[in-house]
Amino acid sequence: MNCTVCGNPLLYDRVVFHCSCGVFVHAYCWDEHVLQAHKPPFEIGTVNLDGEFKARENKKEEHITKAQILGAERSQNQTHLSK
Repeated sequence: MNCTVCGNPLLYDRVVFHCSCGVFVHAYCWDEHVLQAHKPPFEIGTVNLDGEFKARENKKEEHITKAQILGAERSQNQTHLSK
């Protein structure tokens, strides 16, 4: 049996998720499967130390790809490193 996302074999000693939609995916492919196949609505924002979530001003639902998320994280890391 192969992973629905990457197509690689599901090995017996690796963590595998069985989604409610019926597919099997590697643990490291799970987030990509959920974003691509199910496209859940979500908001992007920040959480303060009190645990309060503050959404961005743009409240429109956004579907962000994994590449966009990784790109944003890299740019934040580069900003922190340059300071």
